[in-house]
Parts: sequence; structure tokens; C-alpha cells
Amino acid sequence: MGVALLAYRLNVSAGGLFASIEELYVCPAARRRGVGRILLETVEKLCAERGVSYVEVQVEEKEAELFYGALGYEPDTGVRVLSRSLPISDDQDLKPDA
Repeated sequence: MGVALLAYRLNVSAGGLFASIEELYVCPAARRRGVGRILLETVEKLCAERGVSYVEVQVEEKEAELFYGALGYEPDTGVRVLSRSLPISDDQDLKPDA
């Protein structure tokens, strides 16, 4: 019905772990039935068990922003997200240099 992918990361300046929701997906047929809420509650429970007090998520769609906002997540105005696409060639493989 759905899946949540969570990554734990070390925040050196804060001296502890934080969690990032990398993916939270609910099958279209199961949406608006509480599945997303249950997944998010489970994520938060796992974080609490590990002593993680900060959970972040990046969203692109307004619907996702409204979903998280309804469950208490707030925009972090102090964060700017930057990205860069790197070219990948089919000629490259994962073998170490000789």
C-alpha cells in the first residue's frame, strides 16, 4: 500500500543524528485512507527510539507540502537546497583504477 524510506545522518555541528524522509509513497488506490499518516507516525516512532529529535523532508508538490503541514511539519526558512547534475557515461564502470 505504501513505503517510507528514511535516512539517518550525522549532524556534526549539532552533535547527533537527524533523519531525512527520502521517500514516502502511497499507492494511488490507497490514498486518503490514512496510510500516509500511519507511515509518517511509524517514521517518527523509529526516530524517537533512536534518540533522533529532528526529521526533515523535501517536497516538490504542493499536495505533499499540505500533507506534511497538516501533520505538524513546518517550512525551514533557514535552509536553501542546491543541486548539481553530473554527467554519467556508459563507458564508466565501477572497477578501480589499475
